[in-house]
This record gives sequence, C-alpha cells and structure tokens, in this order.
Amino acid sequence: MFRVRSGQETTDASQAFYNCELMSENNEKKVHGVVAEYTSVDTLLSACRRVRDAGYQKTDAFTPFPVHGIDKALGIKPTVLPWIVLGAGLTGTATALVMQIWMNAIDYPYIISGKPFLSLPAFMPVAFELTVLFASFGAFFGMWALNGLPKFSNPVFTDPRFDRVTDDRFFLYIDSKDDQFDRGGVEKLLGDTETDYVQTVVDDDSSDKVPKPFFMMWGLVVGLSVIPLLVVLKMRVSHSSQPRFHVFYDMDFSPAKDAQQYSTLFRDGRAMRPDVPGTVARGEEQANLNYMTGIDMEALTAIDPSRAERLVRRLNPYFQGETEAAQELTDDEAAEADKKGSGEEPEDSSPVAGKQSASKAEASNADENAAAPEEAKPSVMETTPWLDSNPLVLNEKVLADGRKNFGIYCSVCHGMNGSGNGLVNVRAQKIISPDWIQPSSLHQETLYADKYPAGKLFSTISNGIRKMPGYAGQIKTRDRWAIVAYVRALQLSQNASIEQFKDMDDSERAKVLQEQADVKKALKEKADADAKAAKEAKEKADADAANAST
Repeated sequence: MFRVRSGQETTDASQAFYNCELMSENNEKKVHGVVAEYTSVDTLLSACRRVRDAGYQKTDAFTPFPVHGIDKALGIKPTVLPWIVLGAGLTGTATALVMQIWMNAIDYPYIISGKPFLSLPAFMPVAFELTVLFASFGAFFGMWALNGLPKFSNPVFTDPRFDRVTDDRFFLYIDSKDDQFDRGGVEKLLGDTETDYVQTVVDDDSSDKVPKPFFMMWGLVVGLSVIPLLVVLKMRVSHSSQPRFHVFYDMDFSPAKDAQQYSTLFRDGRAMRPDVPGTVARGEEQANLNYMTGIDMEALTAIDPSRAERLVRRLNPYFQGETEAAQELTDDEAAEADKKGSGEEPEDSSPVAGKQSASKAEASNADENAAAPEEAKPSVMETTPWLDSNPLVLNEKVLADGRKNFGIYCSVCHGMNGSGNGLVNVRAQKIISPDWIQPSSLHQETLYADKYPAGKLFSTISNGIRKMPGYAGQIKTRDRWAIVAYVRALQLSQNASIEQFKDMDDSERAKVLQEQADVKKALKEKADADAKAAKEAKEKADADAANAST
C-alpha cells in the first residue's frame, strides 16, 4: 500500500535527509557559517541585538520584506560608498581640467571666441560631464566591490528551508570569517534566541569550475565582435564606386539649399527667405523714416498721400500685423498702376471697346504728323521729394567708414576712384561679354549733388537700379549714408578747382597745376590704351567668328 505524504511531511523528510547528509560530511566540507530561522520580525530583531552585543560583525539578515531598524540592530556601520563616489567625482573634475588646460593652453593654444587660452568658465561644461561620469562609475563599481559581487553561488541556498525566506520566514546568518567565530559558541548563542532551527552552512556539491561551453560562447562572441571593426578599418583604407552606407542620415541628405538657388518649397521659388515683416536689425533706427528711406516724408505726404501711407505701413513694425491687402498693392492693382504710369489704357475684352480702341488708333496714326507728341510723364524717381543733405554729422570717421564700405561693395564695379572701371568691368571687357553694361561713372554731371540729391543716391544704394542690385540687406543704414558722403567726397576730389584754394601762394599753385596736368595726361593715356586694347580684342573676336563660319 502506498501513501501520499502531505507537504509538511515532505519538507520534514527532505530536511531529515539533509541533516543526515550534513552530519556525515561536516568533517569533509568547508564551513561557511551558521544560520538560524525565525518566524517573526520581533524575534529576528531580538536575536540581531544579542549577536551584535556579543561582538560579531560579519553578520547578515534575510527577510521577505524590508525591516526598519535592522541595520541598527545588527550594528552595521555607515557604508564608505559616498566617499568612493566623492573621490571618483573629484578625479573626474581634475581629469577634465588638466586635459583641457594641456590641450588648449599648452600643447595647442587656440583662440576660441576671443576667450583666453586658460578659461575656467569655458572648461566647466566638460568638467561637469566628467565629474558626473566618474562619480557614476564609482557608485556602480564601488557597490559591486563592497558587496562582493558578482557572486554566482551562495552556500545558504543549499538549505531547503531557506526557500521560505521569500514567503514567511526570517533568517540570521553569522559568517565564519568573523574574528570571533567559533562554531560551537555560535550555535549555542543562536540556540538561546527564540529559534527552533539552527544549522551549519557548508559547501554545496556543485563544481567550482566554469563550464567549458561558457568559454566557447565567450570566445565566439569576441570573435564576432571583431568583424565589424575589421569591416570599418577596410572601408577607411579602400575605395569604392558605391556611396557610403549610412546608418544615420543626419545632415548628409537634408534638402539644404545654397544662396540664390531655386526651391520648390516656397511659392516665390526662392531658397533664400526674406526677413519676416517687421524685423528690426540690432542697432537699426526705426523711428525716423526720412533717415531710413532718404525721402522727405512730410513733402511726400503733401503730394502723394497714398504712397506715403504705403511706405509707413511697409517700414513701421506697428503696422506689420495687418492684412496683406493693407500693406501693398495686389498684382492686378500694381499692373493697372504701371499701365497708368506709362500712359497706356487698361485692356478691355469687349468687342465695343475693341472697335473704339481701333478707331482711336487710326485717328492717332492719321494725325501723327500734324499733332505734337505729348510730353512723357515724369518717373517716380523724378517726382519723389528726396533729402538734399546727408542726415549724418560729417566727420573724419564717417568718411573713413564710407571709404571702407565703398571699397568692399562698390569698387568692384565702379572702381576705387568711382570712374566705372572696376575689376568686374575690366573682366567683362576682356571676355567681351555681350550682356555687360559698363557701370556709370560717379563723376558725370548728372550724379552731382545739384542734380542727384543725397536721398536719391541713398535709395539707389539701398534698392538698386537697372542691373545694380540693392544693398539694404548687406549694408547697415548708417554705413549706406557714409557711402553717400564718401561718393560726394570723391566727386569733389576729381573736380576741385584751384580757385577754391585762395590762401595758396604762386609756387604751390603752379606745382599743383603741374601735378594735375600730369595725372590727367596719364589717365587719358591709360584710357586710350584700354580702349585700343578692347577694340583690337573685339576685332580679333569678330575675325575668329567669321573664319569659323566660313
């Protein structure tokens, strides 16, 4: 007859078998310590205090849940882990500072944003990062070292009763490495506590050798990890007709556009985006519209109020939030305004209007020789009330700034002396560009101050004229007015009269006149030589074209 034993009987039987086996092998296996079992938190804490008072230090308690006060009951001292973290963090700070000082101030001095070579505020971000990194490593690996990790096996696990530590039992363990450990004394001490189970912990039967398959798997993983490194090294020293393999595309394939390129992302087709309406550059004045436009706004308001209003709405940020219709003319209105300005009549698609237009045209052609032609309507540039004087206080610094900006932006076409023969013009004449129009000489009478006001010259620099682009987006308002002042100085320098210097004696006057004559002669000879060279080059090009056609 067979009888099925209950769970408690099974546990008692396995425990009896374990005790018998332990008694027979205690003399052969290494003793690691003694463990006692308790059924409540109070009995465990009482036992911990007795073990602590007895002078034992290498102890440990195992509970199914956290027990408050057990650290004090066992006499566990504060851990040294915070000091390890502090030391690791200070090491990271020192490493970062020494590294940056050596790199940037000693080994390879390099000025970054005008800061000194040894700039501690600039070194703080890297120092902070390394401090956190080293402190994290110190906390992680210090915890492992203080807890004796990694520990792949614990002899306490060989006791079948220890399995209940995650359920409803509490265990107190005294390690044999304690200086006061005596097996008999420890068993008697624990036996006097409120426990029904005291057991010696010895080695288990498992092997302490690492299985060979583990080494084989480890070697296989290391070998496979070398393959990507070898592939990368091969790609760095070899060439391929295929594009690079991108794990992360980053900015390599972004739809970036260069300046002046076409883009389908925007309605106007421009890749370069204009400033947001109402954008004010740092240091730019917005209150004085005369200063910003070169136009006498009071006079413009008197003769053309609608245009003055459009200028105010366009340039004043206060009005930039209004609708687009209030800011500028629509395309249809602008086209109609252009036709009216040129004297043309708006088109009418009706047949009656077409017949009337045809009859008017015939009448006009019939009377063309008899009637005098009407005068052309003045352009906007002629009717605009420009400022006659420069709003800047003219001094040596203003002229120096104007000269500098004139040399940067204007001289490439107009030349350093404003004669219209800059490097771009010389190049265009050399290659005989058919579309090139020579820049105007700034010394022609139509550009003098009495015929070309300062405000009009400022507007030309800002908005451009014919093929000349506007420079309002590149040159500040003050610097554009400084260029106007320098152009006036250039004009005066090229057309100054000797009679203007009344305090000059006869010898100096004769010397100046002779130098003036020599300079004019040299300039005339150079201009004649350039014209002759250009004529010869053109004739040669025409001859080559004729020979090529035949």
